[in-house]
Amino acid sequence: MKWASSLSTQSNLEASVEECARKIKENLQDLPAHLSVIFVSPHFKDEYERVPEILRKHLDPGVLLGCSGGGIIGGGQEAEQKAAVSLTVAHLPDVEIQPVYSDTMDLPDQDTGPGVWREWLGVAAEKSPQFIFLADPFSFRGEEFLSGMDFAYPNSRKVGGLASGAQRQGGNALYLDDKIYRNGLIGVALSGNIQLDTIVAQGCRPIGQPMTISKCSQNLLQELGGRPPIELLEEMAATMDEYDQKLIQTSLFLGVEMDPLKDDPVQGDFLIRNLMGADRSTGAIAIGAELREGMLVQFHLRDKKTSAEDLDLLLTRYQDQSSAQSVQGALLFSCLGRGEYLYGEPNHDCDLFKSRLGDAPLGGFFCNGEIGPVGQSTFLHGYTSSFGLFKPTT
Repeated sequence: MKWASSLSTQSNLEASVEECARKIKENLQDLPAHLSVIFVSPHFKDEYERVPEILRKHLDPGVLLGCSGGGIIGGGQEAEQKAAVSLTVAHLPDVEIQPVYSDTMDLPDQDTGPGVWREWLGVAAEKSPQFIFLADPFSFRGEEFLSGMDFAYPNSRKVGGLASGAQRQGGNALYLDDKIYRNGLIGVALSGNIQLDTIVAQGCRPIGQPMTISKCSQNLLQELGGRPPIELLEEMAATMDEYDQKLIQTSLFLGVEMDPLKDDPVQGDFLIRNLMGADRSTGAIAIGAELREGMLVQFHLRDKKTSAEDLDLLLTRYQDQSSAQSVQGALLFSCLGRGEYLYGEPNHDCDLFKSRLGDAPLGGFFCNGEIGPVGQSTFLHGYTSSFGLFKPTT
């Protein structure tokens, strides 16, 4: 297994693709490409249809996967608000690569068995596939699809993102081999001598203590430990410094613990969801998630400082694992709300990745939504950096 990644910021599409392909050939040292992942900025939206043809003039890509992106990541660098193309290529001699496409609007019934979902997708679970998914944000039933995938492939990792750069349906491009889709979902199932690890940095830090939901109705959080959540928040805020008090007003979220068997959840174990509104007469809060009594939850705050600390914590935790040294390549699916917009400087997440995990080739793009697991379940996130890290199993 060998990976390579490159980035070009030339303003001419063919020159940009050619530059990426040339760098890839140099890095792969004449090894054949089995999987190529390409991301193209909206500066080339009038030429999206030409991308596969141009690439094949300069490189035999093997299976081609990619999409348009409002910001582009390649060669461990981030390119925002400028013309850019990135190409990340893998030589995978002992890996089966199966392309996947679905319009995702006509999903199997949620009450059907896992075999129905596997037949619908056309991927056998016995091969222990790992998935990369790319989707159009305007035509993707995200949570239902990902829930179905977890049901059908409970032991498989899934990572990816929603195409970006367009403001309406039909404006984004999804690339799968020589076909170009304007809606739905594309992806690849990877089986054989390949392991997919994931790091999902949701950019938040916990405040207060984990609490158990004692009363709720669908997405309405009514009581925590027998008390209204607004009352608890007001008590918590009174003990905080002025900076965190301001964050509570603008950047407060609820984390839902995703592994009920875990006695002592830590940062990163919680699924972060938005607060949708509050009812001061009852002290209840509406949450952007379905709730159940008995769930363990904890309030979280987000800003650029906590976002940076969260990613550093998770990368360091992964770095401390002995298997981290065998990572051969990585893809980063980062929210459009991160990058320079959040940190005020370029390459923040990429530079942090390099500082913790070295020079593993890193490509990706800035998404309209990020796909990655929290606990044993896969979710569609916002404001997140979701990494897929690839290494051989043997």
